[in-house]
Amino acid sequence: MIPQIKICGIADPAIASEAAALGADFIGVIFVPRSPRCIDIARACLIASAARCASGGKPPRVAGVFAGQTADFILSAVQAVPLDIVQLHGGCAEDAACVLKRAGVEVWAADCECADNVAAADAVLLDGRDGARTGGTGIAADWRLVGEYKARGRKVVLAGGLGERNIAEAAATGAEVLDVNSSLETAPGVKDPVLLRRLFAVFRAGLQEKQRRGSGGRAV
Repeated sequence: MIPQIKICGIADPAIASEAAALGADFIGVIFVPRSPRCIDIARACLIASAARCASGGKPPRVAGVFAGQTADFILSAVQAVPLDIVQLHGGCAEDAACVLKRAGVEVWAADCECADNVAAADAVLLDGRDGARTGGTGIAADWRLVGEYKARGRKVVLAGGLGERNIAEAAATGAEVLDVNSSLETAPGVKDPVLLRRLFAVFRAGLQEKQRRGSGGRAV
């Protein structure tokens, strides 16, 4: 299985365009006030539009990250941007996932979310934690949990400290989506297109090496 790539915490439409052109499957925008990557609805609309216009093939799907907000607030953002996916990242209403899914929204829930939201979500997101902070910390998640969730039949999104140094190893965990954020930054919220291009180059080189080994060393 080849995992999909999500570039999260995008605050600049130019970076959204670059990610789309490189083949990102998902981009993420953050609506968590305490995050240095938090943006408003107007900025998110510009980013989503830039990504959808820049893709040379299938455009990336746009995920919105929320923590502590009500389902009504989240739904208003879904409609305004619009968002393809909602990512619940802690402290949201206990029925948020069910409310959103009834509205036809795909939901990913971080494993720090309440049990009801994790159970109802379409995918579980594993991320590193720094005290009360989850997401964008650069701290690795517990990769062993990928197999545990997959054994229960759950789709897994793996985040936390992913970057060019470990993206190939992360791809081997079996997670369906690899979520990359802070390793691509020169400062919190400021992503570097050079780092973005290097990430995709390393990821694709890893896939080619895996294919080469699978073919017994023959060129593929």
